[in-house]
Amino acid sequence: MTDVAVKVEKQLNLKEPPLYKVIFIDDDVTPMDFVINILMSTFKHTLEESQELTHKIDAEGSAIVAILPYEIAEQHGIEVTVLARNNNYPLQVKIEADK
Repeated sequence: MTDVAVKVEKQLNLKEPPLYKVIFIDDDVTPMDFVINILMSTFKHTLEESQELTHKIDAEGSAIVAILPYEIAEQHGIEVTVLARNNNYPLQVKIEADK
C-alpha cells in the first residue's frame, strides 16, 4: 500500500488594517514651536512639513497630521497628549476613521 500525501493550501483573506486620521486642534496656549517639535519627533515630519502643518492648524483651527492604522494612531495620540499635559499645554488630539 502506498501512502499518499495530500497538500492542502489554505487561502488567507488578509485585509489592510483600517486607517485613522490623527487631527491636531488649535488652541491659544500651546506654542507653535512645541507643535513643530512634536510633529517632527512623534510623526517624523520634516521641519518644513511640520511648520506648514502647524500654520495650517493655526489658520484653520485643525489639521490632519497623519493617517495611520488605528493602534498606531491611538498610541501617537496618547503620547502627544501626555507630552502636552506634562508641559502644561492644552493641545487636543482627535482620532477619526479615514473614509
